[in-house]
Amino acid sequence: MTDRTMGNVLLIGFGAMGRSVFNALRDSREIGTWWILERAHRRAEIQARLVNAQVIGSLGELTAQPDLVIECAGHEALAVLVPQLLERGIPAIVASAGALADERVAERLENAARRGRAHLTLVPGALAGIDALAAARAGLHNVTYIGRKPPIGWLGTPAEQMVDLRALDESTQIFAGSAREAARLYPRNANVAAIVALAGIGLDETKVALHADPTVTRNTHEVHAAGAFGELRVQVSATPLPENAKTSALAALSVARAVRNTFSWCVL
Repeated sequence: MTDRTMGNVLLIGFGAMGRSVFNALRDSREIGTWWILERAHRRAEIQARLVNAQVIGSLGELTAQPDLVIECAGHEALAVLVPQLLERGIPAIVASAGALADERVAERLENAARRGRAHLTLVPGALAGIDALAAARAGLHNVTYIGRKPPIGWLGTPAEQMVDLRALDESTQIFAGSAREAARLYPRNANVAAIVALAGIGLDETKVALHADPTVTRNTHEVHAAGAFGELRVQVSATPLPENAKTSALAALSVARAVRNTFSWCVL
């Protein structure tokens, strides 16, 4: 990108997460043209609500090359669409980090990024302390992520087969294992666990515990780490998106921050 003061952006996905990112950035002076990629059956409905964006149904409908891609559409979109864009030399900011738990997807993205000489940026999402965790990576001994959400936040996941989520009256652990397995079983809920693992000691060594907890009203994320640097303990109690209890509002704000940094002369 030669002009870092203004760029054209392709947003993949306009669900609760994509809408929140768009709304946070829609008045940004750093962004020139918006393209929004969504399923064909949603195009007319979305376009009718937007006056400053072009809604498209495929990459072939792009009228120019974007300067930046934002992925907010889930693991499949990251695995299928983002490599095509990286190969074109377009940098990407992605929300669905859990997809990298699949080694084939991770390899595909890496190869595409190298061929296109483009960066893939993973965002901290609803977490704090990821910068410190990444800085201490070489000397880390152990890392644990603990996630707690109201039972409704686990609807549509394997947890439904384990417990009656609507009838829970106490905190119940619904998963214990590695970050890789958490990302596979809970793809819409465990992106945070994947970020912790990728920043730290890896997907197979990072321990994860997930809880359905009727005593909490927010999505709670805890990271415990120890190593040569000392100890780190971080807890975030994040308000869920009104339209999607599985996703924290802070996750969308994290993506928006990464976009602003892309076009800013000073990054913080």
